[in-house]
Amino acid sequence: MKVLVTGGAGYIGGFMVRRLLDDGYSVTVVDSLEEGFEQVVDKRAEFVKADLRDKEAVSSIFKHDKFDGVLHFAAYISMRESMENPGKYFQNNVQSAVNILDAMAEAGSKSFIFSSTAGVYGNPTTVPIPEDHPKNPTNPYGHSKHLVEQILPWYQEIYGIGSIILRYFNAAGAALDGSLGEQHRNETHIIPNVIRAVLLKQTFPLYGSDYDTQDGTCVRDYIHVLDLAEAHVLALESLMKKNNQVSFYNVGTGNGFSNKQIIDAVEKISGKKIVVESHERRPGDAGVLVANVSAIKNDLNFTAKFSDLETIVSTAWKWHTRK
Repeated sequence: MKVLVTGGAGYIGGFMVRRLLDDGYSVTVVDSLEEGFEQVVDKRAEFVKADLRDKEAVSSIFKHDKFDGVLHFAAYISMRESMENPGKYFQNNVQSAVNILDAMAEAGSKSFIFSSTAGVYGNPTTVPIPEDHPKNPTNPYGHSKHLVEQILPWYQEIYGIGSIILRYFNAAGAALDGSLGEQHRNETHIIPNVIRAVLLKQTFPLYGSDYDTQDGTCVRDYIHVLDLAEAHVLALESLMKKNNQVSFYNVGTGNGFSNKQIIDAVEKISGKKIVVESHERRPGDAGVLVANVSAIKNDLNFTAKFSDLETIVSTAWKWHTRK
Protein backbone atom coordinates (compact mmCIF):
# COMPACT_ATOMS: atom_id res chain seq x y z
CA MET A 1 0.00 0.00 0.00
CA LYS A 2 1.32 3.44 -0.92
CA VAL A 3 0.18 6.47 1.04
CA LEU A 4 0.79 10.21 0.92
CA VAL A 5 1.37 12.07 4.19
CA THR A 6 1.11 15.85 4.05
CA GLY A 7 2.87 17.71 6.84
CA GLY A 8 5.08 14.70 7.45
CA ALA A 9 7.93 16.94 8.62
CA GLY A 10 5.86 18.15 11.56
CA TYR A 11 5.31 16.79 15.07
CA ILE A 12 2.35 14.47 14.54
CA GLY A 13 3.12 13.84 10.88
CA GLY A 14 6.64 12.69 11.72
CA PHE A 15 5.32 10.06 14.13
CA MET A 16 2.70 9.00 11.61
CA VAL A 17 5.30 8.44 8.89
CA ARG A 18 7.45 6.34 11.21
CA ARG A 19 4.47 4.22 12.25
CA LEU A 20 3.27 3.65 8.68
CA LEU A 21 6.74 2.61 7.53
CA ASP A 22 7.08 0.22 10.47
CA ASP A 23 3.73 -1.29 9.44
CA GLY A 24 4.99 -1.95 5.90
CA TYR A 25 3.40 0.95 4.00
CA SER A 26 5.25 2.76 1.25
CA VAL A 27 5.19 6.45 2.21
CA THR A 28 5.63 9.71 0.34
CA VAL A 29 5.89 12.86 2.47
CA VAL A 30 5.03 16.29 1.15
CA ASP A 31 5.88 19.33 3.27
CA SER A 32 6.81 22.94 2.52
CA LEU A 33 9.17 23.03 5.55
CA GLU A 34 7.71 26.41 6.48
CA GLU A 35 6.80 24.97 9.88
CA GLY A 36 8.26 21.47 9.65
CA PHE A 37 11.83 20.18 9.88
CA GLU A 38 13.37 18.02 7.16
CA GLN A 39 15.39 16.03 9.73
CA VAL A 40 12.10 14.77 11.19
CA VAL A 41 11.24 12.94 7.96
CA ASP A 42 12.13 9.26 8.20
CA LYS A 43 14.84 8.40 5.68
CA ARG A 44 12.85 5.40 4.50
CA ALA A 45 10.15 7.71 3.06
CA GLU A 46 10.23 9.59 -0.22
CA PHE A 47 10.24 13.34 0.46
CA VAL A 48 8.78 16.06 -1.76
CA LYS A 49 9.16 19.70 -0.82
CA ALA A 50 6.08 21.54 -2.07
CA ASP A 51 3.55 24.17 -1.05
CA LEU A 52 0.08 22.62 -1.04
CA ARG A 53 -1.44 25.99 -1.94
CA ASP A 54 0.18 25.51 -5.37
CA LYS A 55 -2.47 23.57 -7.27
CA GLU A 56 -0.14 22.55 -10.10
CA ALA A 57 2.48 21.26 -7.66
CA VAL A 58 -0.13 19.15 -5.89
CA SER A 59 -1.47 17.79 -9.17
CA SER A 60 2.04 16.79 -10.28
CA ILE A 61 2.56 14.74 -7.10
CA PHE A 62 -0.50 12.66 -7.91
CA LYS A 63 0.53 12.29 -11.55
CA HIS A 64 3.91 10.94 -10.40
CA ASP A 65 2.44 8.27 -8.06
CA LYS A 66 -0.77 6.37 -7.41
CA PHE A 67 -1.75 6.62 -3.75
CA ASP A 68 -4.06 4.18 -1.98
CA GLY A 69 -4.67 6.74 0.75
CA VAL A 70 -3.87 10.29 1.87
CA LEU A 71 -3.31 11.43 5.45
CA HIS A 72 -3.58 15.22 5.61
CA PHE A 73 -1.76 16.85 8.54
CA ALA A 74 -0.39 20.00 6.90
CA ALA A 75 -1.95 23.13 8.41
CA TYR A 76 -1.29 26.23 10.44
CA ILE A 77 -2.29 25.47 14.04
CA SER A 78 -1.97 28.59 16.22
CA MET A 79 -5.32 29.77 17.55
CA ARG A 80 -3.76 33.05 18.66
CA GLU A 81 -2.14 33.76 15.29
CA SER A 82 -5.38 32.93 13.50
CA MET A 83 -7.07 35.77 15.40
CA GLU A 84 -4.36 38.14 14.17
CA ASN A 85 -4.24 36.91 10.56
CA PRO A 86 -7.43 34.98 9.67
CA GLY A 87 -6.85 35.13 5.91
CA LYS A 88 -3.60 33.20 6.28
CA TYR A 89 -5.48 30.35 7.97
CA PHE A 90 -8.40 30.17 5.56
CA GLN A 91 -6.15 30.37 2.51
CA ASN A 92 -3.73 27.69 3.71
CA ASN A 93 -5.88 25.29 5.72
CA VAL A 94 -8.89 25.28 3.40
CA GLN A 95 -7.35 25.83 -0.04
CA SER A 96 -4.61 23.25 0.52
CA ALA A 97 -7.20 20.62 1.42
CA VAL A 98 -9.28 21.46 -1.65
CA ASN A 99 -6.22 21.21 -3.91
CA ILE A 100 -5.45 17.75 -2.51
CA LEU A 101 -9.04 16.58 -2.88
CA ASP A 102 -9.19 17.83 -6.47
CA ALA A 103 -5.96 15.99 -7.27
CA MET A 104 -7.33 12.85 -5.62
CA ALA A 105 -10.50 13.10 -7.70
CA GLU A 106 -8.48 13.44 -10.91
CA ALA A 107 -6.20 10.52 -9.98
CA GLY A 108 -8.95 8.25 -8.68
CA SER A 109 -7.58 8.08 -5.12
CA LYS A 110 -10.43 7.28 -2.72
CA SER A 111 -9.30 7.36 0.93
CA PHE A 112 -8.67 10.60 2.86
CA ILE A 113 -7.82 10.87 6.58
CA PHE A 114 -8.23 14.42 7.85
CA SER A 115 -6.42 15.89 10.83
CA SER A 116 -9.04 18.04 12.54
CA THR A 117 -9.41 19.51 16.00
CA ALA A 118 -11.62 19.75 19.05
CA GLY A 119 -11.51 23.47 18.27
CA VAL A 120 -14.48 22.94 15.94
CA TYR A 121 -16.71 22.63 19.03
CA GLY A 122 -15.82 25.97 20.62
CA ASN A 123 -16.84 26.35 24.25
CA PRO A 124 -18.77 23.16 25.01
CA THR A 125 -22.21 22.94 26.54
CA THR A 126 -21.78 19.20 27.22
CA VAL A 127 -18.70 17.51 28.73
CA PRO A 128 -17.42 14.95 27.78
CA ILE A 129 -17.92 16.35 24.27
CA PRO A 130 -19.63 14.01 21.76
CA GLU A 131 -19.07 14.20 18.01
CA ASP A 132 -22.59 15.55 17.42
CA HIS A 133 -22.03 18.50 19.76
CA PRO A 134 -22.85 21.84 18.06
CA LYS A 135 -19.93 23.29 16.10
CA ASN A 136 -19.16 26.84 17.28
CA PRO A 137 -15.44 27.50 16.70
CA THR A 138 -14.20 30.56 18.56
CA ASN A 139 -11.27 31.37 16.25
CA PRO A 140 -10.38 31.19 12.54
CA TYR A 141 -8.14 28.15 13.10
CA GLY A 142 -11.05 26.06 14.40
CA HIS A 143 -13.33 27.52 11.74
CA SER A 144 -10.89 26.61 8.95
CA LYS A 145 -10.91 22.98 10.10
CA HIS A 146 -14.70 22.97 10.32
CA LEU A 147 -14.97 24.31 6.77
CA VAL A 148 -12.90 21.39 5.47
CA GLU A 149 -15.10 18.99 7.46
CA GLN A 150 -18.14 20.49 5.70
CA ILE A 151 -16.50 20.16 2.28
CA LEU A 152 -15.61 16.47 2.58
CA PRO A 153 -19.14 15.01 2.20
CA TRP A 154 -19.45 16.72 -1.20
CA TYR A 155 -16.27 15.03 -2.43
CA GLN A 156 -17.66 11.72 -1.24
CA GLU A 157 -20.97 12.31 -3.03
CA ILE A 158 -19.48 13.66 -6.28
CA TYR A 159 -16.19 11.76 -6.58
CA GLY A 160 -16.57 8.80 -4.21
CA ILE A 161 -13.71 9.95 -1.96
CA GLY A 162 -14.31 8.49 1.48
CA SER A 163 -12.95 10.26 4.51
CA ILE A 164 -12.49 9.84 8.23
CA ILE A 165 -12.14 13.03 10.24
CA LEU A 166 -10.16 12.74 13.47
CA ARG A 167 -10.74 15.56 15.94
CA TYR A 168 -7.70 15.78 18.19
CA PHE A 169 -7.89 17.07 21.68
CA ASN A 170 -4.32 17.68 22.96
CA ALA A 171 -1.51 15.71 21.34
CA ALA A 172 1.46 15.35 23.67
CA GLY A 173 4.48 13.23 24.54
CA ALA A 174 7.38 11.80 22.59
CA ALA A 175 8.88 8.50 21.46
CA LEU A 176 9.47 6.09 24.35
CA ASP A 177 13.22 6.20 23.68
CA GLY A 178 13.29 9.98 23.27
CA SER A 179 14.33 9.75 19.61
CA LEU A 180 11.45 11.86 18.26
CA GLY A 181 9.35 14.49 19.94
CA GLU A 182 7.48 17.75 19.85
CA GLN A 183 9.03 20.84 18.32
CA HIS A 184 7.37 23.88 16.83
CA ARG A 185 8.96 27.07 15.58
CA ASN A 186 6.55 29.00 17.79
CA GLU A 187 5.67 26.74 20.72
CA THR A 188 2.23 27.30 22.26
CA HIS A 189 1.61 23.95 23.99
CA ILE A 190 1.79 23.74 27.76
CA ILE A 191 3.95 20.63 28.31
CA PRO A 192 6.95 21.70 26.18
CA ASN A 193 6.62 25.22 27.56
CA VAL A 194 6.68 24.05 31.18
CA ILE A 195 9.73 21.88 30.41
CA ARG A 196 11.36 24.82 28.67
CA ALA A 197 10.80 26.98 31.77
CA VAL A 198 12.61 24.34 33.84
CA LEU A 199 15.54 24.00 31.46
CA LEU A 200 15.99 27.75 31.04
CA LYS A 201 15.32 28.44 34.74
CA GLN A 202 12.47 30.79 33.89
CA THR A 203 9.10 31.44 35.49
CA PHE A 204 6.10 29.77 33.90
CA PRO A 205 3.07 31.96 33.09
CA LEU A 206 -0.18 30.32 34.26
CA TYR A 207 -3.31 31.82 32.76
CA GLY A 208 -6.32 31.49 35.05
CA SER A 209 -6.55 29.91 38.50
CA ASP A 210 -10.23 30.60 39.21
CA TYR A 211 -11.97 28.12 36.91
CA ASP A 212 -14.70 25.86 38.25
CA THR A 213 -12.36 22.88 38.43
CA GLN A 214 -10.82 20.90 41.28
CA ASP A 215 -7.74 23.12 41.54
CA GLY A 216 -8.98 26.20 39.71
CA THR A 217 -6.92 25.66 36.54
CA CYS A 218 -8.03 24.56 33.05
CA VAL A 219 -8.58 20.85 32.42
CA ARG A 220 -7.69 19.29 29.08
CA ASP A 221 -7.79 15.80 27.54
CA TYR A 222 -4.24 14.76 26.54
CA ILE A 223 -3.56 12.01 24.00
CA HIS A 224 -0.05 10.60 23.59
CA VAL A 225 1.24 11.05 20.06
CA LEU A 226 1.89 7.29 19.78
CA ASP A 227 -1.77 6.62 20.57
CA LEU A 228 -2.76 9.28 18.06
CA ALA A 229 -0.73 7.49 15.38
CA GLU A 230 -2.48 4.24 16.29
CA ALA A 231 -5.87 5.93 15.82
CA HIS A 232 -4.84 7.00 12.32
CA VAL A 233 -3.74 3.49 11.36
CA LEU A 234 -7.07 2.08 12.52
CA ALA A 235 -8.94 4.80 10.63
CA LEU A 236 -6.96 4.18 7.44
CA GLU A 237 -7.52 0.42 7.61
CA SER A 238 -11.24 0.96 8.16
CA LEU A 239 -11.54 3.43 5.31
CA MET A 240 -9.69 1.22 2.83
CA LYS A 241 -12.11 -1.62 3.56
CA LYS A 242 -15.14 0.62 3.17
CA ASN A 243 -14.23 3.90 1.53
CA ASN A 244 -17.74 5.13 0.76
CA GLN A 245 -18.06 6.74 4.20
CA VAL A 246 -17.55 10.11 5.84
CA SER A 247 -17.06 9.56 9.57
CA PHE A 248 -16.10 11.80 12.47
CA TYR A 249 -14.22 10.69 15.58
CA ASN A 250 -12.85 12.39 18.66
CA VAL A 251 -9.35 11.22 19.55
CA GLY A 252 -8.66 11.56 23.25
CA THR A 253 -8.91 9.49 26.41
CA GLY A 254 -12.11 10.70 28.02
CA ASN A 255 -10.09 11.91 31.02
CA GLY A 256 -8.66 15.31 31.76
CA PHE A 257 -5.62 16.74 33.52
CA SER A 258 -5.43 20.26 34.88
CA ASN A 259 -2.69 22.78 34.15
CA LYS A 260 -1.57 22.44 37.76
CA GLN A 261 -1.35 18.66 37.41
CA ILE A 262 0.85 19.16 34.33
CA ILE A 263 3.16 21.48 36.28
CA ASP A 264 3.27 19.05 39.22
CA ALA A 265 4.11 16.15 36.87
CA VAL A 266 6.99 18.06 35.27
CA GLU A 267 8.30 18.93 38.73
CA LYS A 268 8.17 15.26 39.72
CA ILE A 269 9.89 14.00 36.56
CA SER A 270 12.53 16.74 36.47
CA GLY A 271 13.18 16.99 40.20
CA LYS A 272 13.06 20.77 39.80
CA LYS A 273 10.77 23.34 41.42
CA ILE A 274 8.85 25.48 38.94
CA VAL A 275 8.17 29.11 39.77
CA VAL A 276 4.66 29.95 38.53
CA GLU A 277 3.59 33.45 37.58
CA SER A 278 -0.20 33.81 37.75
CA HIS A 279 -2.08 35.78 35.11
CA GLU A 280 -5.75 36.42 34.35
CA ARG A 281 -7.65 34.00 32.14
CA ARG A 282 -7.11 34.28 28.42
CA PRO A 283 -10.29 35.33 26.57
CA GLY A 284 -12.25 32.36 25.22
CA ASP A 285 -10.48 29.63 27.22
CA ALA A 286 -12.96 27.00 28.39
CA GLY A 287 -12.60 25.49 31.86
CA VAL A 288 -12.90 21.84 30.84
CA LEU A 289 -12.37 20.22 27.42
CA VAL A 290 -12.63 16.43 27.56
CA ALA A 291 -13.60 14.07 24.75
CA ASN A 292 -16.38 11.55 24.61
CA VAL A 293 -14.44 8.70 22.98
CA SER A 294 -17.10 6.00 22.88
CA ALA A 295 -17.48 6.19 19.08
CA ILE A 296 -13.82 5.54 18.21
CA LYS A 297 -13.65 2.78 20.82
CA ASN A 298 -16.76 1.07 19.49
CA ASP A 299 -16.23 1.55 15.75
CA LEU A 300 -12.44 1.29 15.41
CA ASN A 301 -11.63 -0.68 18.58
CA PHE A 302 -9.27 2.08 19.67
CA THR A 303 -7.78 2.11 23.16
CA ALA A 304 -5.14 4.58 24.33
CA LYS A 305 -2.09 2.75 25.71
CA PHE A 306 0.43 5.49 26.46
CA SER A 307 -1.73 8.43 27.52
CA ASP A 308 -1.30 8.33 31.28
CA LEU A 309 0.20 11.58 32.54
CA GLU A 310 3.48 10.03 33.72
CA THR A 311 4.23 8.48 30.33
CA ILE A 312 3.30 11.65 28.47
CA VAL A 313 5.48 13.90 30.62
CA SER A 314 8.40 11.49 31.07
CA THR A 315 8.72 10.85 27.32
CA ALA A 316 8.48 14.59 26.61
CA TRP A 317 11.18 15.25 29.22
CA LYS A 318 13.40 12.57 27.66
CA TRP A 319 13.04 14.21 24.25
CA HIS A 320 13.70 17.77 25.45
CA THR A 321 16.74 16.74 27.49
CA ARG A 322 18.26 14.42 24.88
CA LYS A 323 21.98 14.73 24.20
